[in-house]
Amino acid sequence: QTWERLEDLFVGMGYTVAEGPEIEDEWHNFGALNFPPGHPARDMYDTLYVDYGDPLSTLLRTHTSPVQIRVMETEEPPIYSIMPGRVFRSDTADSTHMPVFHQLEGLVVDRGITFGDLAGTLEAFTRAYFGGDFTSRLRPSYFPFTEPSVEVDVGYSNEGGRRVVGGHGDADGHAWMELLGSGMVNPRVIEAAGLDPDEYQGFAFGCGIDRLAMLKYGMNDLRAFFDGDARWLSHYGFSPFDQPTLSGGVGARA
Repeated sequence: QTWERLEDLFVGMGYTVAEGPEIEDEWHNFGALNFPPGHPARDMYDTLYVDYGDPLSTLLRTHTSPVQIRVMETEEPPIYSIMPGRVFRSDTADSTHMPVFHQLEGLVVDRGITFGDLAGTLEAFTRAYFGGDFTSRLRPSYFPFTEPSVEVDVGYSNEGGRRVVGGHGDADGHAWMELLGSGMVNPRVIEAAGLDPDEYQGFAFGCGIDRLAMLKYGMNDLRAFFDGDARWLSHYGFSPFDQPTLSGGVGARA
């Protein structure tokens, strides 16, 4: 339901939905995204490699960012697209980590794109998804594939041992929580995809679909998604027999 809700929001903002393979090559997952050889993310302790082809050449994608490269390789700008999907990392399962989880990334490539366009898009998206009164902020960060880069934090409070989005960070008992990463697309990434960085600019962002669902519905353990217990759905106000019918989700793929 969260996946379809997010697609619905972005399709309403004029984005298309793009998909790509879950088994990727090293170039699309790392090289084209400005991850240099020897970067920690390429280490087998962080990445699940597949025994196919040359050693360390094929892997289970660690993010949906390779779909951004494939979209830029096959489509002419302007590009306004989101990339939801399943990703894999060599993480130990706990309340906030799983070796399999889900991401939604967004990519815009066009002429005259500015950081203000990124900030406005993220503000519109977070307010549409969470609703209500809350504050967000942009905090400088670093990612190889964006420059400049920022993390997006939202104000939250603890209610009954759960994090609930709302209120204002650093005030009235509220704190800040990292929600997603974003930034202006690094010119090297635009060039690696075969486009002219002097002509086109863009921004990108990525967030965990699982994390957004946990925040939306007051959940505190990521492992609950994978238990397959129908009682869990009832606890959070859903019937196991409900069939979500969000307008725009299926049509967006077409």
